[in-house]
Amino acid sequence: MSDSTTITPRAPRTTAPEATASCAGPSTARPASEKQRTDRSLPHSSRRPATPGRRPTTGPSDPASLTAATPGAPANATALRVPHIGTTLAIGTAVLISLAPGLLPRTPMAQAVLTGLLVAIMLGITGIGRFVLRKCGVTRERPRWRMPVLGVTALLIVGAAFHAGHWQNRLRAAMGTEAIGPDYWLWCTLGATMIAGVLYALARGIGWVVRTLGRTRTLAVAVAASAVLALVGVPSIVDWRRGSYATANATIDPTVPRPVSATRSGSADSAVSWPSLGAEGRKFVSGTPLGPVRVYVGLESAPDLESRVALAVQELERSGGLRRSHVVIAVPTGSGWIDANAIEGLDERFHGDVALVGLQYSYAPSWATFVFGREAAVESARALFTAVEERIATLETPPHLHVYGQSLGALGGSAIFADAAEQDRRTCSVLWAGPPAGAVHRGGATVLANTSDPVVHWSPSLLWRAPDLDGARVDAPVPGWLPVVSFVQTTADLLAALDAPPGHGHRYGADQGTALPDC
Repeated sequence: MSDSTTITPRAPRTTAPEATASCAGPSTARPASEKQRTDRSLPHSSRRPATPGRRPTTGPSDPASLTAATPGAPANATALRVPHIGTTLAIGTAVLISLAPGLLPRTPMAQAVLTGLLVAIMLGITGIGRFVLRKCGVTRERPRWRMPVLGVTALLIVGAAFHAGHWQNRLRAAMGTEAIGPDYWLWCTLGATMIAGVLYALARGIGWVVRTLGRTRTLAVAVAASAVLALVGVPSIVDWRRGSYATANATIDPTVPRPVSATRSGSADSAVSWPSLGAEGRKFVSGTPLGPVRVYVGLESAPDLESRVALAVQELERSGGLRRSHVVIAVPTGSGWIDANAIEGLDERFHGDVALVGLQYSYAPSWATFVFGREAAVESARALFTAVEERIATLETPPHLHVYGQSLGALGGSAIFADAAEQDRRTCSVLWAGPPAGAVHRGGATVLANTSDPVVHWSPSLLWRAPDLDGARVDAPVPGWLPVVSFVQTTADLLAALDAPPGHGHRYGADQGTALPDC
């Protein structure tokens, strides 16, 4: 190439503004910034990744994109209002599970709480599923299926609600309570919507925090908050609850009279002070001076388990209990409660010729003791039984020895023995009322269990296996077992187990005593 050659620079190539098809008329040019804003407003499913050599377009096959281009189109507006298929299925599944038959009648508020919680949980699971699918590159959805899925789900929910109402009335008729009214489902719907809405808003708020702070900072904040909660929050709550239980235990009810009979602990002749018996112990020993000897030792009656057991044996001897024909070790529930119906039944069963002995091992209610301190129930029951058994063995005419326990008391009482054979050998008879599922030795024991008692049904294995109701008393309609669903329903019914009428749920009558067999 010579020096005289002239090079003419090429003019820069200009790009015409993009044109987007519109349902209202011919193509019109849009600035890039406007296009970006429009793209952000579209659902993820309507965005197509840019391909080299190909302009991103939107077409009539995507209703969401049509609505973005022409707001106000009736068909496309409807498509946007209809929930995603996953959302519909999540809400429908949650509602159907919550409406499945349960064991006990349910108040509108209880049903609303269950439904609202399940809806929130299922929506959370669905959100996680969508996130995972997007990460895997799966974002395809068929909008035309949204309305049919929504319609079928709505029909299923209506049918389930009718069946649930019928089931509720069957339970209420069997238990002698009032049928549900026409406003039942109104309050259920309002309550469930509010609860699910609050939880959904909370989840969205957490998502906003994550987007604002970023994942790294959010993780750091979550770890710090968890550490503070574990090291400070939980111990503070536990101490507060323990203090409240102790306060309730120490509070003396003026309507519960102090016994005057020498056959009762807490009387003027007793070595156990009236205040130290605790709230449930004072109820146990009060009442008519006739009938059984009633010995009770509270947590505050002596400083440790060994001294409390020794005090109970001393009280049993002082009160004349060892001269009765029968001695019953009554293992209390978590708070120290011994059912008055059982006392009445034992008095009737032995015509008053019986001594009842109880030993408190906890302030807390049974559910808290079952979760956090069931070993205390076992150790207390075993120590008391062994001491009484050894003392009785020294007598020329020893009384017959029996064991009774309800709920957590049944679990603690059964744990005295290694197996059913030892249980039968060392006792005249035993009776377990409302025992937790699979928690007691049967053998020759008398087991009272209502089929409507969720305590009898509930265990982790209920997730995959039907409960063992062998020997249970059918006191109300029994729902069929369904994997997972029955576990959820039974867990919800635990909260109302003691709200049922006598003879149903976790409430038992005088047959707790009268059903004891002969030796």
